[in-house]
Amino acid sequence: MPLPPVGYPTRWEADVALRDGGTAHVRPIRPDDADLVAAFHVRQSEESRYFRFFAPLPRLSRRDLARFTQVDHVDRVALVATIGEDIVGIARFDAAPVRPGRPRSAEVAFNISDAHQGRGLGSVLLEHLVAAARERGIRRFTADVLPTNAKMIGVFREAGFEVRQGYSDGVLEVSFDIDPTERSLDVMRAREQRAEARSVAALLTPSSVVVVGARRTPGTVGHRLLADLVAGDFAGAVHAVNAAGAGEELLGIPLLASVRDLPDRVDLAVVAVAPASVIDVVNDCAAVGVRGIVVVSSGFAETGPEGAELQRELVRIARANGMRVIGPNSFGVVNTDPAVRLNASLAEEVPRPGRFGLFSQSGALAVTVLSSAQRRGLGLSTFVSAGNRADVSGNDLMQFWHDDEATSAVGLYLESVGNPRKFSRVARGLARRKPVIVVKSGASGFGVPPGHAVRRSRVPFEVVDSMLRQAGVIRVENVHQLFDVAQVVVEQPLPAGSRIAVVGNSDALGTLAADACVSWGLQVVHGPTAVHPEAGVAEFTAALRAAFADPAVDAVVASWVPPTATVDAAVAAAVARTAAEGGKTCVTCFLGTRSVSASPGGLEGAVTGSAEVAPGSTVPSFPTPEDAVRALAAVVRYADWRRKDPGHPLAPEGVDLVAARAVVERALAAHPGGTALGGRERTELLEAVGVRLLPRAEVGGVEEAVAAAERLGWPVALKTVGEELSGRQDLRGVRLNLSTPEALREAVGEMREVFGAGATTLAVQPMAPLGVPCLVRSTEDPLFGPVLSFGVEGDPLDLMGDVGYRIPPLTDVDVADLVRSVKASPKLFGHRGAPVLDVPALEDVVARVAVVADALPEIAELKLSPVLVGERGAVVLDAVVRVAAPQGRADPDRRTLPL
Repeated sequence: MPLPPVGYPTRWEADVALRDGGTAHVRPIRPDDADLVAAFHVRQSEESRYFRFFAPLPRLSRRDLARFTQVDHVDRVALVATIGEDIVGIARFDAAPVRPGRPRSAEVAFNISDAHQGRGLGSVLLEHLVAAARERGIRRFTADVLPTNAKMIGVFREAGFEVRQGYSDGVLEVSFDIDPTERSLDVMRAREQRAEARSVAALLTPSSVVVVGARRTPGTVGHRLLADLVAGDFAGAVHAVNAAGAGEELLGIPLLASVRDLPDRVDLAVVAVAPASVIDVVNDCAAVGVRGIVVVSSGFAETGPEGAELQRELVRIARANGMRVIGPNSFGVVNTDPAVRLNASLAEEVPRPGRFGLFSQSGALAVTVLSSAQRRGLGLSTFVSAGNRADVSGNDLMQFWHDDEATSAVGLYLESVGNPRKFSRVARGLARRKPVIVVKSGASGFGVPPGHAVRRSRVPFEVVDSMLRQAGVIRVENVHQLFDVAQVVVEQPLPAGSRIAVVGNSDALGTLAADACVSWGLQVVHGPTAVHPEAGVAEFTAALRAAFADPAVDAVVASWVPPTATVDAAVAAAVARTAAEGGKTCVTCFLGTRSVSASPGGLEGAVTGSAEVAPGSTVPSFPTPEDAVRALAAVVRYADWRRKDPGHPLAPEGVDLVAARAVVERALAAHPGGTALGGRERTELLEAVGVRLLPRAEVGGVEEAVAAAERLGWPVALKTVGEELSGRQDLRGVRLNLSTPEALREAVGEMREVFGAGATTLAVQPMAPLGVPCLVRSTEDPLFGPVLSFGVEGDPLDLMGDVGYRIPPLTDVDVADLVRSVKASPKLFGHRGAPVLDVPALEDVVARVAVVADALPEIAELKLSPVLVGERGAVVLDAVVRVAAPQGRADPDRRTLPL
């Protein structure tokens, strides 16, 4: 691939998933694309050429080709979509001349390959062209379209923009503003979800599989993969490649010399060859139209820079040819659907069919994860080991599970989060439909394991926790807890509330269960009820039925101490039957036994982790009441989150993002390396989003201070200026309620003695009403994008680190939760007889900061401190605004696959 020309905007390059699950590459056009554009034009039908140029044009002249491919990427921009070496789509805009006082506009045109129409290329190119145009200051698109060109008219109308139409000289004139709207973003996200889900479906529901690197030696990876596919009775066709054994058979499967020798097109290739040979295999797969690849081979990014480069080349070739990749260094994939029966993994035992979808980044832990599921009898729908996560990630799997009817709950073991902004958005959408359980390692420092290429984050780990809670994710500490919670959400209905009944045959065990409920924030409203230790099944069943029948009870904790060394199958069956009849959430503890199963076949011992009498009447069982209650409490919190109104996207009145962007762009034009906004610029930016600073005057001397106070009005406050000194009560950097010139002069003199005559600038500011000082801050992070933080200033913030975090975009409910998330929040709500403060006014300030930070990645930091919240209103006393060239967000306003 030739080097891009000078000025070529590489940030506009992206891989994308298409409507049918295939992939394409979007990039700016280059002068050396002339021959490719000419070939693209010749392949088009006469109708398509007429729709594009309004005239029959069999071939493009060299002059036309030069005009189309030689653009400045500023006022004239063209993007192409490629698959393999071919251009399959072209989109361009030509900016209109600047007209003072009016938004800039550009004329757009599209041309999609006949052979690839219907795959969503037009909508993808429109999204990317809009993003490029907005970056260049364009705010409106216009297009001339023939009335019979229904497909292109549909692309504009269905994109979610408000399209206006006119008609002149037989041509339809289309125009629309290109700033993102709630509807346009919803359309894009829905298309993204469908495309990414289908791309994963090609990997998990193949109709044919080829194992590349099938070995004759038992115990080798290649032999194991083929043996597991055959033994698992895969529902489709199985092929095997082994150049040395070509023409022979292995496990009843004919061996081929190369993927290129396959008799038919194959959906999935499972690759287990030396890393140096993987690229050749991927090229062979591309040549015969393979749809997806699982690379089990190791020796890539986890080994160092050379391996990382090999891994990037692997993904580049695969995506350029329409394929997705799981791995490399993957443990494999499993789909237990009876219509598929895919075991393309290194698992010793195939998990039994079930409704739990499972994703693991760690190949080593994949063994533990699958073994745990098997021991507990927890059935899986699908399992994916991402390995180095070079392409397919947890985000992709969540997109797939969103609409997968075979999966009712999902679990993810994550060692790193490559795109937390997208993770938050996708996980929230999935969690509204199905429980999402996450084990996130790296609590000691958000580390990135070898092979996982992500941008480094500067945020504390608490931000990760906040992101997961905001998304409704159930975060657990380890794999053990992952399956504890999974058993509850898969096998039981969600609880209607936090009111718990505790029933057992031991006072001591009942007390332990009740104490655990209290410690996890649950309410014990029934019991603890303990039948006699020698009580039989009938008496215990009656006590359980009373608990389930109690209208005040939302969930039941049932415990049983076996009077002998074994668990009575009749007791287990009674619990399962009664819980099924009761229709409420139930967890059990058969002390000392992790699992019991009472089925027609009898007791299965420590095998399943459940008490079961028939499909659909399974109750999770735990060895201790603490384990049972902890899992139940996590599910109660999730159910509560799911019942809550998610709120509405923030839209504070009076926010002028166009004006705010203009301030930022002027500042960066003058200071390309970034700068702190001061004076009028800072005020103008804040006023554009509706945040008003309390007036202040920076002064250099005594009489200047007095004059400022006379102008602003007495009484005043005198403060030091600068982040390091501002608000330092210990240095007496603030003097309040100065009501006379004499008092102000004395205060200035005292400060000069402390700080030195030329050591600091001072500021005079009118006194604000009494209130609680708060911090509202947003910072732009390389990994998370904007991170919003909130705290109550003073000891809670300085000594306890009492800070809440959220990741925009937010809803009004998110803002309210953020304000209430800090331990010091009672100070805002009348703590110990104090007046209730104007929290809605504070939330309005938080909302405005969230909106501007989300819209303008150029704002590196926006800090309002203090925001003084009174009984009426919230006053912003000081602000810091820093701007810098944006680093590029991992989840932009256009569809992309991570590079």
